[in-house]
Amino acid sequence: MHKGFRTPSAPVRVILPGMLRDLVGGVAEIEVESPGEGQTVAELLDRAFAEHRILDGKVRDERGQIRRHVKVFVNGEDATRGAGTAAEVPAGARVHIINAVSGG
Repeated sequence: MHKGFRTPSAPVRVILPGMLRDLVGGVAEIEVESPGEGQTVAELLDRAFAEHRILDGKVRDERGQIRRHVKVFVNGEDATRGAGTAAEVPAGARVHIINAVSGG
């Protein structure tokens, strides 16, 4: 590697469920540039929702935590069961946001 040359890192793809897509004109995925180092779920969501503020209130509560009826999967792993918004998101990851469906 040449001095001063930085390899670009792969963007993270945030995949939205149908209910959230409807709020942002049908956008199915939001591509987020990765910083040189890892980022957390919270940092990723901040970047992903910067242009789609309406999504933030649907996914996170007023404390910035993932809402109880929402799941966030990072490369197939349920981040909401582990570190939550502090979970690491590697460059090139696929992040799925899933709304739990309840009924009765």
